[in-house]
Amino acid sequence: MILAQAPNAYSEDLMAIYQQALEADPESKAAAISIEIVKEQTGEALGEMLPQINGSANWSANNTRSVITKGHTTNNYDGKRYYASINQSLFDFAKFWNWRRANTVEEQYNAENIAAQHALIHKVVEKYFGVLEAEDQLYFYQTEKNAMAKRLEQTQKQFAKQLVKITDVYEVEARLDQLKASEIEAETIVVTAKETLKELTNTPFSDLYKLKDNVDYKPLDGQLEQWIEVAKSENPSLAAQIKAIEAARDSIIVQTAKFLPVVDLQLNWSDNTNAGYQNANSQLSFYETQVAAINIQVPIFDGGVSIHRMLESKHKLELAKNENEAKIRALIKETSDSFLSSNASVRRIEASRKAVASAAKSREANEHGFKLGVKTVTDILNAQQEEFKAKRELSQSKYAYIKNRARFMRSVGMITEQNIQEVNNWLQPKSLVLPVEPIENKEDKTEIKPSV
Repeated sequence: MILAQAPNAYSEDLMAIYQQALEADPESKAAAISIEIVKEQTGEALGEMLPQINGSANWSANNTRSVITKGHTTNNYDGKRYYASINQSLFDFAKFWNWRRANTVEEQYNAENIAAQHALIHKVVEKYFGVLEAEDQLYFYQTEKNAMAKRLEQTQKQFAKQLVKITDVYEVEARLDQLKASEIEAETIVVTAKETLKELTNTPFSDLYKLKDNVDYKPLDGQLEQWIEVAKSENPSLAAQIKAIEAARDSIIVQTAKFLPVVDLQLNWSDNTNAGYQNANSQLSFYETQVAAINIQVPIFDGGVSIHRMLESKHKLELAKNENEAKIRALIKETSDSFLSSNASVRRIEASRKAVASAAKSREANEHGFKLGVKTVTDILNAQQEEFKAKRELSQSKYAYIKNRARFMRSVGMITEQNIQEVNNWLQPKSLVLPVEPIENKEDKTEIKPSV
């Protein structure tokens, strides 16, 4: 019973959800693993330019049989062979540029890893406040439904006293049925939003911190054109694409270098003792060989393989350039849309606050006019509907500001854990949120307190 009366003991704020998502997000983990893979590939490319040392040893038991005129002779002896070689590339542009390409690819994956981290922060903010927004919408529909149920009860009593027409009763009933349908739809949206957040964290949660009512929603500073330039230079996804273009250029040089001669330095040493029948068991069966050589390999014809690989690399470079152009255009659009939408949300919040106050006064005026006989039930219902609509729009505009702001920070490459903490300071436990006075309804006691 104590646990049931204290649900906020298990409430989770934005930072807690982010930490859960950070531990569970497969995309971030995959990006980190990709960096480790490309680091090993860079090491492989470097290793191809370093000395290659090989050694071998052989021990054998030898038996020889010599046939002569009067019989044969048999010799049994042990054989030994040792061999060592060192090869060092002196002139091989393909290996060098392949190492350069691997370094560029590593920088590309580092940028992609940062982009994955930014994407995770943005998803946490978007899905967390998606749940709060859905819960607020459900609460307002429930509150409006309860108010309409009470209105229906009053209208039925007034009809019994012949103060209103039966059509007024029917109209209130119709609007109540519409609100019940809207409530069902809002409940579905809440469940979907929670499942989406659970998918991100892979952890069930009981309750979330709610948005404070006194948050100062400030417009974004600066000019849009300046922010677009910042996005072009700081966005990690775009930086990764630029590195992909550089890597594609290096690949072309790698394939072109394969048409050039390759020069290697080779050092060999061998030691043979009675190894095989060619070295018979005698005093002259031991010999040592030392070789120093410079090998020059000139490619002449490989069936056109090198040409096709070079053309393939050129096509990949053009593909990377087109992808970069598409990303630039998408980034400009995303930055512009999120910047303008964030600032528009600030103005919308102020307008919605005024609309809520005006709608409340209008409803009160219509109720007073109904008592004086100059307003109808329809007028009251319309005013009440406009009031709840204004409250829902105010809630939506607040969440739209937070989501668009996170989109903007991601597009300009400036979204960090500090942003998570900043937004987290705008939250408080659900028990501390001042609720709108609910209207009891015998049919449905379910209630979700608002976060705004």
